[in-house]
Amino acid sequence: QVQLAESGGGLVQPGGSLRLSCAASGRTLSGYVMGWFRQAPGKEREFVGAIRWTDAHTVYGDSVKGRFTLSRDNAKNLVSLQMNSLKPEDTAVYYCAARDITVWQYDYWGQGTQVTVSS
Repeated sequence: QVQLAESGGGLVQPGGSLRLSCAASGRTLSGYVMGWFRQAPGKEREFVGAIRWTDAHTVYGDSVKGRFTLSRDNAKNLVSLQMNSLKPEDTAVYYCAARDITVWQYDYWGQGTQVTVSS
């Protein structure tokens, strides 16, 4: 079992930055992929990005490429999502998730953290 807890959400002006964190507990994350998703009201859940724990390889959704950056801290079992050049359309609840590297389904999810981009 993996428990995930997001933090760092809040209100930010367009063009600003915000850093989200996902703290994982319950087991070591080697062999896992950590993903971030977001969901805005009335919209489907959207893939933001993912990082492979073993080698920190990252992939990003098209809407955030070049603006968002994922990183991980082995010692703290922590994944961070640095969000720059934020736009109003980035407003959503952001969720951290984890999956075993051998499967595609994310089995573990955090409770989500609200990000609001508004002037």
